[in-house]
Amino acid sequence: MRDPETIWRSDYLHPGPWDQTIEPVSMVALFDETARRHPARPLIDFMGRRYSYAETLDGANRIAAGLSRLGYGAGDRIGLFLPNVPHYVAAYYGILKLGGVVVNFSPLYTVDELAHQVEDSGTRLLFTLSASALLPTALKVLDKSSLERLVVGSIAGALPTTKSILYRMFRGKEVTPRPAGDRRVTAFSGLIANDGRFDAPAIDPDRDLALIQYTGGTTGTPKGAMLTHQNLSANARQVARLDPDPGQVDRVLGVLPMFHVFANTCVLNRTVVTGGEIVMLPRFDAAQALAALQRTRATALPGVPTMYRALLDHPKLKDTDFSSLRFCISGGAPLPAELKTRFEATIGSRLVEGYGLSESSGVVSCNPYGALNKPGTIGQPIIATRVRLVDKEDPGKPAPPGEPGEIIVAGPQIMRGYWNRPDADADVFVDDPDTGVPGRHWLRTGDVGVIDEDGFIRIVDRLKDMIAVGGFKVFPSQIEAILYHHPAVRETLVIGVPDAYRGEVPRAYVTLHDGAAETGAVLREWLNPQLGKHERVDQVVVRLGLPKTMIGKLSRKDLIKEVEAEGW
Repeated sequence: MRDPETIWRSDYLHPGPWDQTIEPVSMVALFDETARRHPARPLIDFMGRRYSYAETLDGANRIAAGLSRLGYGAGDRIGLFLPNVPHYVAAYYGILKLGGVVVNFSPLYTVDELAHQVEDSGTRLLFTLSASALLPTALKVLDKSSLERLVVGSIAGALPTTKSILYRMFRGKEVTPRPAGDRRVTAFSGLIANDGRFDAPAIDPDRDLALIQYTGGTTGTPKGAMLTHQNLSANARQVARLDPDPGQVDRVLGVLPMFHVFANTCVLNRTVVTGGEIVMLPRFDAAQALAALQRTRATALPGVPTMYRALLDHPKLKDTDFSSLRFCISGGAPLPAELKTRFEATIGSRLVEGYGLSESSGVVSCNPYGALNKPGTIGQPIIATRVRLVDKEDPGKPAPPGEPGEIIVAGPQIMRGYWNRPDADADVFVDDPDTGVPGRHWLRTGDVGVIDEDGFIRIVDRLKDMIAVGGFKVFPSQIEAILYHHPAVRETLVIGVPDAYRGEVPRAYVTLHDGAAETGAVLREWLNPQLGKHERVDQVVVRLGLPKTMIGKLSRKDLIKEVEAEGW
């Protein structure tokens, strides 16, 4: 078979060429240029209220100015503990304009998870909302960590007038009042009460950090992937250039959570590159997504397989007109072939599968929007992205010809490294496998794949233990650590088992100490309240023993084989 790079040079199916250069540009310059060219265009449609590029730019400038007056500046880590709301976009670009570093935090985090990542990243200030699902958690973290300040916004203030009144009247129980008299807590409205003037720092796109995105990497507990301005702006431009007809209306349905790297690139940054519009929903709800698509005539829908299955199963599907959709992009978890076939036959829009990691700013490869698709593959690499297969046991050597190998990636979107983790950098970066030349920043993905005769990549296995739950990554070791706190649990292993809706779901297997009589149901009821929603196990299975290696180490691989043989 031909060398893959030869295929991508001669038979590249994305708008090409494949081997081009992506010039360095800061995220601030990218945003400012689009706002200059299209000030009156809508950037955000939030539940019917629209925000233009000019309005969003003004908000970002005011946030930068407000933060500056509070004493924050270049290099400071500032967190976003927010769902999809207009505050997120303004704060994101405002922090970047100040030269700060955005740290994304999932609204699903528990107090301990949020506090750990706040401490690890050195986050000084956190943006959040006066929602009962968020503010109490943020206040506890403010008290138990080195976090200095909260900036608290209101969802009602971002809604159209009528919806804002109804929200205050009927959903007041979902709002936690901002504590009065606490000087550590600032109202979002107070932060932006200024003229938007500040001393903008010079930004080096290649060196200056824009985002710390927490990820499990290939193994272990979450680590902060350091993404520069160029990493993010390059990946946004790479993804924007996948469109074979870029002159069309660009209106993306933004239901993926923006704290996730997939949405950060494919919903937010890429849409800013195109001058498009984001139809923003605070969270995914199938009925709301269908209604928003119908109301706004959205043209693109990035999502995870779980979302597409939920849309297909919703009773309002038959009443929705999907003719405006030009393409849908699936990522975050493997896309079952039957789901792709069913979706395309029912909706009439192409559903293409892509692939990426937090360490790659979001996207590495994708099936073409307007050319050959191969179900079960992650397509061809996006422009300026190199992919190699290396030996699974020795990543310094190419994979044997014709055999699967670990996927490694190089390109302008590859992270600078892990925050304060040079040890992890040494594990995840390798030298050029062909020449041995160091410093090329080839990223080990932990996924094992093959590349076919058309240059399409297929993932056949994964080296890492992470479980993909509806697009989120769950780390078995963290669930196991909590289970070990239960006095009845002697040993435990957590694995991912197939789930028709979420792709995979965690399941815990335990053995008990002598004399203990707890059932799996009792242990599950004890465990799940301590976990984030996407981490919760479907079962805790009590066993007499768990498989071990020859040296007595618990063997996750052998447990998976046993459970699979039993029919899951």
